[in-house]
Amino acid sequence: MSRRLGIGLLGVGWMGSLHTRSLRRLPDHYPDLATGCDFVVAADPSPGGRRRAVEELGYERAEQDWRAVVEDPRVDLVSVTAPNAFHREMSLAVIHAGKALWVEKPVGRGVAETAEVAGAAARAATISAVGFNYRNVPLVEHAVALIARGTIGRLTGFRGWFLGDYASNPWGPLNWRFSRAGAGSGALGDLMCHVVDLAATLVGPLQEVVASTDVVVPRRPLPTAGDEHFSTLDSPVEPPGDDVPTGPVENEDSARALVRFTGGASGFLEVGRAVVGPHCSLGFEVYGSAGSLRWDFERMNEMGLYRADTPGDAGYRRVLARPGHGEYGRFQPGPAIAMGFDDLKVVEAARLVRAVVSAEKCTPGLPEALAAARALDAMERSALSRAWEPVG
Repeated sequence: MSRRLGIGLLGVGWMGSLHTRSLRRLPDHYPDLATGCDFVVAADPSPGGRRRAVEELGYERAEQDWRAVVEDPRVDLVSVTAPNAFHREMSLAVIHAGKALWVEKPVGRGVAETAEVAGAAARAATISAVGFNYRNVPLVEHAVALIARGTIGRLTGFRGWFLGDYASNPWGPLNWRFSRAGAGSGALGDLMCHVVDLAATLVGPLQEVVASTDVVVPRRPLPTAGDEHFSTLDSPVEPPGDDVPTGPVENEDSARALVRFTGGASGFLEVGRAVVGPHCSLGFEVYGSAGSLRWDFERMNEMGLYRADTPGDAGYRRVLARPGHGEYGRFQPGPAIAMGFDDLKVVEAARLVRAVVSAEKCTPGLPEALAAARALDAMERSALSRAWEPVG
């Protein structure tokens, strides 16, 4: 018999809408899941968000107070997609209410908040999922399989990056993302967490790091109503004049780290939110004794594979996504038909719902989020000490 899950949503922005749409798409891509979703209640502080939750996303009702979602007895699973400052309090409330938790990264504004949430979830045996959706790329999962089979030999090195331009324009408003109280760290928590998670997924746990951080745009205009994440990308590049009220950026725009892995490999990780040129370039290169792999999210559906034993003219072979690579076959019938970002969230939703129904662990969840937070904490410590710092 099909089980139905009551869904609650905290935060009706872009990501909250995407969580909802992903859950709605499950019957199309995972008909074997045999689990339906009832969209019970959403919460958002703005009237427009509450109206959108009901009229566009199909929730039965919307509330201003997020606690009404957590306390609703019909809700089995709660998505936390509010700004970072609310993740700890909301997640703890979901855990204490006995609900399943789907929370976006970073789980907390630093390792202490993340550890508090992860510890509470472990004690309560809460089933959780965290938004490390780039793990779900079919070719990333194929890369994991190739590495496990020894295709590129003993791992020797890793290079990972996440470079974006969403904060490159100095007219970008000083919203919560640039505040320590609102976001915690900047590019580390927003971007480096994905790079660290991919590095751990492909190579293994990080052991120690030495890192540096920078603020590229030190002051930004004070926000006004209607300002959004990407709202000023096409504005003039000259900084605001003295006649424009501005405030200081409190966290880093860029970071880079040398890393050593517990398995013996070493690597270099780099992130930037104020880079001019790349829009959303998240990628990696994995080096081994017998070959290497390289991939970039801006060309998500292809990967380079190099084998040292290739006869003749050596070079990277272009591998195109196809059925048999991760969950690709759930979305496309044949090779080289592109998947997109939203599809990765459908995979994430399916794995969480399956875990809730079977009462099993979902990966990546809060333990993986805590591992990433510990690596980011080591990078912040290293940026201050200018020395190698242990992870964990």
